[in-house]
Order: sequence, then structure tokens, then C-alpha cells
Amino acid sequence: MSQPLRLGIAGLGTVGVGVVQILRKQAKLLQARTGREIVISAVSARDRTKDRGVTLSSYAWEDDPVALAKRDDVDVFVELIGGEDGPAKDACEAALALGKDVVTANKAMLAMHGQSLAETAEERGCVIKYEAAVAGGIPVIKTLSEALAGNEITRVMGVMNGSCNYMLTRMEDAGLTYAEVFAEADGLGYLEADPQLDVGGIDAAHKLAILSSLAFGTKVNFAGIELEGIERVSIEDITAAADMGYKIKLLGVAQMTGRGLEQRMQPCLVPETSPLGQLQGGTNMIVLEGDSVGQIVLRGPGAGAGPTASAVLSDICDIARGVRGPVFGQAATKLEDATPALSKRPAAYYLRMALKDKPGALAKVAAVLGEAGVSIDRMRQYAHADDHAPVLIVTHKITRSDLDHALSAMATTNVVAADPVALRIEEV
Repeated sequence: MSQPLRLGIAGLGTVGVGVVQILRKQAKLLQARTGREIVISAVSARDRTKDRGVTLSSYAWEDDPVALAKRDDVDVFVELIGGEDGPAKDACEAALALGKDVVTANKAMLAMHGQSLAETAEERGCVIKYEAAVAGGIPVIKTLSEALAGNEITRVMGVMNGSCNYMLTRMEDAGLTYAEVFAEADGLGYLEADPQLDVGGIDAAHKLAILSSLAFGTKVNFAGIELEGIERVSIEDITAAADMGYKIKLLGVAQMTGRGLEQRMQPCLVPETSPLGQLQGGTNMIVLEGDSVGQIVLRGPGAGAGPTASAVLSDICDIARGVRGPVFGQAATKLEDATPALSKRPAAYYLRMALKDKPGALAKVAAVLGEAGVSIDRMRQYAHADDHAPVLIVTHKITRSDLDHALSAMATTNVVAADPVALRIEEV
């Protein structure tokens, strides 16, 4: 009979406790599905006296996660501490150095140090599994690395931060401002201790960097992501976009082009009838496109104790079954440096501007756009607000550089009351 698979779990927050609970509740089912008993040898957290709603007295306790990783009775180190550096990284490195497998939900650590960790793991003959690091309960890592292994991936796209999606849909549904919804979300505990990780797009960009590496065979390159959060999205833009048939989402997009790897995490407009346009609340959605499979859509909870712990258990079960493989789908030493695309694919853009109440103002704007090579697809003008006329424009596909040239020239016309808002429209 196979020897039990012995776990050391570092981090006993909601996810860590969720893993403990699933292991206890589903012990027989997990053994039946993997052919091996899975047991917890020891745990680690900052405060051993804290009431976590689950009894932990049957497990050995280590105050130091590095000591936990080095224990002789731990085969798999489960890192649920978080943070790109510090104890989480130190403990993972300690486990890998001893040839122990690692399961982690730490997207920040992988986005910043994934390459070096992967090289160490593969040198030592061990694996790092991280299904829970991207999109919570959605099995996107396994889908890319296993189910779509026979495809050349052409594009990865999705809503990867449930807190931001909640805020944007709440603004639209309730007609609230960004500041009002931010305060509400923070009060409900939907935002990280550092809210900028959510609203600034950093959390979602960590996930995009990992997916890009898997999809395109490149080294993780978080620094190459064009990053913009949702702080500047106004209720006026959400309302105007809806009037034009679009929804605004914090959208991650990665695509390999002839110019290099294009990676963007920024607010974009998507058609309201598309799967992404219909996504509500804190749910995540990942769209994968391959040359053989076409387009597939994965939708589900992107966070929470149950979904994330479920993803952690899927990785533990893989190890118990003996399922192994390169960390990022290919040998780490074979991954290519990701050359960031210096220019982005042409796209249609949404423009919102307030024109001064002057004769010929709209004609001047149209002339500036035309001189920059920006063609207008649709335009709407609304009733005057004070002495300004709100105008919406949807362009035909253009390069961002042409648009920036037009916006710079527009500032010299003396007919635009404030800087125009420009948002990319993504085809889905």
C-alpha cells in the first residue's frame, strides 16, 4: 500500500482553514480518487492561540514556516501565507532545496520570482503547483497546461479581480460614484488591506503574468504589463458606455504578436451581449483562444475560502497521483525572455469629452481627429450641462499612438473643457 502523502500547511487564514476542513471532510473520497492517504503532519501561522473555528491540536506546530518546510515528516509544503517576498518565499525555497514539492496560492510570489523558483524546482526534481493562484476555483492553470496542450494559444483575456468587477457592476446598478462604491466595498471587507492591490489592477496583473507565461512559453514578466486600475472610471463613463451598448470591465489581455508579447491590464469596453459584458458581481471569467479549439470561456468564483481551498486540493491530489510536469508548461530553462510589444494592436476606442459652448467646436474636434488619421464610427451629443456639451465618440480601429497624437492636438483647439476620457474597446 502506498505511503501517506504528508502535508505541511503554512498559513491558516480562511483558505488554509478551508484546506484543513476539506481534508477532514473528504478524507475517504480523496484517498479513493488518488489511491493514497493524504494527511497533515504539521502547520504554521503567526498566532497559535487564535480561534480559527477548527481544532488543530492533532498537528505539530511550527512558528517558523521555514522550519515547517524542513521537517522530515513533510513531503509537500503548502504555502498559503501570501506576499511576494519574506517568509513565503523563504519557506518555498527551503522546501525546494530539499527536493520537496510545493503547492501555493501565491500569485505575487510567482509573478515576481516564478522563473527562479521554477528553475530550482526542476533542478531538484520537484514540482510547484499553483492552481489557486489564478482565478480561485476556476481550473484555468490545468486547462492551459493540460487540456489545451495541443493548441497554439492566440489570446488570453479575462476579468481576474472579483472586487473590481463587483465595484464596476455596483456603480452601474445603483448609479453610485466610484468613491461611494469604494467605501462600500472596503466596509464589506471586499478589498485587500492595501486596496491598491485590487483597484490599481496589481492583483489581477500578477495573475495575467502567470497566464502569459503558460500560454506563450515565456518567462514571467510582470514588469512588461501595461497597467492601469479603475480609479479613473466614473459613473458618467459607465452610463455612457451602456448607452452605446458596452460594459466597462477591468480586463486583462495577453497576446503574442509580431512585435512581441502584448500584456495589458486596464479598464476596457466590451460588448454588453458578450460573456464578459454579462459578468456580474465578484465572479471571475477567463477567455482562452487556441488555433484548434477556438474560444472557450471559464467562469466561476475567483476568491473565497471554499473555491480557493478546492483549487489547492486539486494540486495536492495531482501530486498524490504522481502527476508532475514543468512549472510553466515547458522546462524553465527553455522559456524565452518576453519581449514587450512596443506598440499595441489597433482597436476601436471610446472617447468622452465636454466641449465648450462655442460655434464650430464639434467641427474642430472632428478635424483634429481626421488629421491624425482617426476615423469616427459613431458619435452622440447630449443636452448641454451648464455651458458644456457632453459628446461621445466611438472610433474605427486605430493605433494608440494615432489616438494620443489626436488627443494632444485637441488640447490646442480651445474648445475642449477638460481632458477627454479614452478607453479601449476590446473585441470578444
